Amino acid sequence: MTDDAPLVERWPAPNVCVAAVGEGGLVSSVGDLDHPFRLASVTKPLIATAVLVAVEEGSIDLDEPAGPDGSTVRHLLAHASGLAPDNDSRLCAPGTRRIYSNHGFEVLADHLAKATGIKIADYLHEGVLAPLAMASTELVGSPASGAISTVADLARWVGELLAPGALLDPSTVADAMTAQFPALNGVLPGFGPQEPNPWGLGFEIRANKSPHWTGTRNSPATFGHFGQSGTFVWIDPEARLGVIGLGDVDFGQWAVDLWPALSNSILAECAPG
Repeated sequence: MTDDAPLVERWPAPNVCVAAVGEGGLVSSVGDLDHPFRLASVTKPLIATAVLVAVEEGSIDLDEPAGPDGSTVRHLLAHASGLAPDNDSRLCAPGTRRIYSNHGFEVLADHLAKATGIKIADYLHEGVLAPLAMASTELVGSPASGAISTVADLARWVGELLAPGALLDPSTVADAMTAQFPALNGVLPGFGPQEPNPWGLGFEIRANKSPHWTGTRNSPATFGHFGQSGTFVWIDPEARLGVIGLGDVDFGQWAVDLWPALSNSILAECAPG
């Protein structure tokens, strides 16, 4: 990732690590792959992965009731339950508006814990982290934002999403990256109203959103998440490439300006073909 070093150097954080991951593993990187970072909302797709493991195991079902009346596990994963961002208030009926809800993921985690009898941190470890050998990753706070991880660990997870089979069935990953309740409008935090604002099962979908934190070279099929702590992960199935960017300075205008350019540069350099 030599050509991207000047862009990475514009990342205003004491510690930064960026890596490109292909179907065969790590393609290129800059920074310390083993440095631990707070993931903030990049925690959500990790929790979603644990939920999808539980669905495959038959412990829960995507369309079983969960959250407010009329809501399901699927609604909670897709920020379509109607719950407010950070409390139990119900702002609209399920399936009518995309409201990004941290609290919704806390409700989801509680639902999984009740269904399995296993605390969410333990289920995440047993169902996802241990099978993928993500020994440096742990959930130390809210299931909406409380994970700590390294680029090396997340590269193993991204590799599974690019070429599933070790942890999840390919059909499950295909469902996760497919827009759920696709016509819903909503606000993409940090980037304003999006009409529509498609979301998969715990993963945000790029589609034709503008502005966006990924690059203009990213395909509409790109899915992933970014975090307020200054972190992002995206997977572009058409480019057969994933990118992890972790830093330890909070999201701000610098990220709005830098991340799309960095994503474009990495795609130009590292995408197969």
